Amino acid sequence: MSTLNQEIEKHIKKLVHPLKDEHELREVLKTKLTKKELKLLKAWAEMIPANEIQTTLSLDEERYGKLSAKLIKKLNQEKIKQVLCI
Repeated sequence: MSTLNQEIEKHIKKLVHPLKDEHELREVLKTKLTKKELKLLKAWAEMIPANEIQTTLSLDEERYGKLSAKLIKKLNQEKIKQVLCI
């Protein structure tokens, strides 16, 4: 099982500094992401299959794709990267 940190690192293109510890990360993410985005990220970290995530979050394939893209784009914003890192 991957951790939230590993999952975030997978999606951020250029990470200059190390990420905060998992507990701090969760607190920051709660303020920066929507509830659905946070649930999606946690589900990815738990390696839950996409079809299960779609069912749990009540998303069709198109909305799942859009939410995924939006989440990855958010994680790559400089101001969000700054608060995720030490």
